Amino acid sequence: MVLEIVLLAMVAAFLGLRLYSVLGRRAEQEEEPVPQRFESDDVPAIRPAAMPAPVAQPRPAELEGVMPAVERALREIAAADSKFNLVQFLDGAKGAYRMILEAFWKGDRETLRELCDDDVYAGFTAALDAREAAGETLENTLIRIEEVRIHSAVLDGRIARIALLFVADIAAVTRDKDGTVIAGSLDDAIESRDVWTFSRNVGARDPNWLLDETDEG
Repeated sequence: MVLEIVLLAMVAAFLGLRLYSVLGRRAEQEEEPVPQRFESDDVPAIRPAAMPAPVAQPRPAELEGVMPAVERALREIAAADSKFNLVQFLDGAKGAYRMILEAFWKGDRETLRELCDDDVYAGFTAALDAREAAGETLENTLIRIEEVRIHSAVLDGRIARIALLFVADIAAVTRDKDGTVIAGSLDDAIESRDVWTFSRNVGARDPNWLLDETDEG
């Protein structure tokens, strides 16, 4: 009887040692850190998909040929004035070019006063006074505006200034006090190249731009 008990105890001890050896090694293996990526040659590592390259935005046609510094100035003006739109500005400048020329030719000081700053207006009125004193009249016609190109731009504090080159065909006739043609011809249009600078306080409520400088192109 005692011999049987001893044999059973030995068998139990042997089984306990076998179980400990197996379970102990498994527990140690389960505590090993989980690999962060696959290292096997058969299974490639998982990597994030490459982001598609950004699509370049086409440059507006109005900025073709414009120097980088001028383009930066235009963007600064747009940032300072949320209502600024380059296409609308150019369309408005074309209209102003025609209106100012026709007002000057006709001697319309009221329209000139609305569209020009003080210095330009003073220059126009001085020329009108001299023309009227000589008894001369103009019969000019703007045939067409061939081209409008951005010449320069700057934002000086709150004052934005944009200069445009206007290339236009103009038929010009000057008559003396007797109505005699003393210069020009309505049959032959000549090319006119003018650089006009328009300015505006970007913080003002008035959205209109004024002509503040004229020069030959």
